[in-house]
Amino acid sequence: MLTIHIPALESYDEIEQRFINVEEVTIELEHSLVSLSKWESTWEKPFLGPDVKSTEETIDYIKAMTLTQNIPPEVYLRLTGDNFTQINNYIDAKMSATWFSDPASQAKAPKRREIITAEIIYYWMISLKIPLEWENRHLNRLFTLIKVCNQKNAPEKKMNKRDMIAQRNMLNAQRKAAHNTQG
Repeated sequence: MLTIHIPALESYDEIEQRFINVEEVTIELEHSLVSLSKWESTWEKPFLGPDVKSTEETIDYIKAMTLTQNIPPEVYLRLTGDNFTQINNYIDAKMSATWFSDPASQAKAPKRREIITAEIIYYWMISLKIPLEWENRHLNRLFTLIKVCNQKNAPEKKMNKRDMIAQRNMLNAQRKAAHNTQG
């Protein structure tokens, strides 16, 4: 969870011809599957896709991430550059100590990137039997858990031809010795 402090603001109302003081606001945000799903249901496109988000789309995602109740919409217009930096760093944070080694062969091969939507992530969760309570956790932690489950559930790699021949030769030698034969 991320806590953002939006600073107080003093402005002048030209119409009323008076100064207006707006208090500091603190909001709590969570980058989760729930927030992703809310945003995608509004915009009807993948949030995690390669397209750059407009300012309106970005602010709407921050609204979807907001856990704090009853935040007036104009508060989001007061977000500072530092606030956006904090939010982007939080969204991009790994949120896990788990790491994965990618063999050099996988790195060289061209990959076709699947478009990931909330429904795809829910499918992964269901197929991997990940409890739905994880939809409220940081999205990158959920992705790490999904990747761990996939690696742990992957079938064992087949033996290469050289190892297979060596194993057969060893078994044949053991059988010859056990039965005291020449072949």
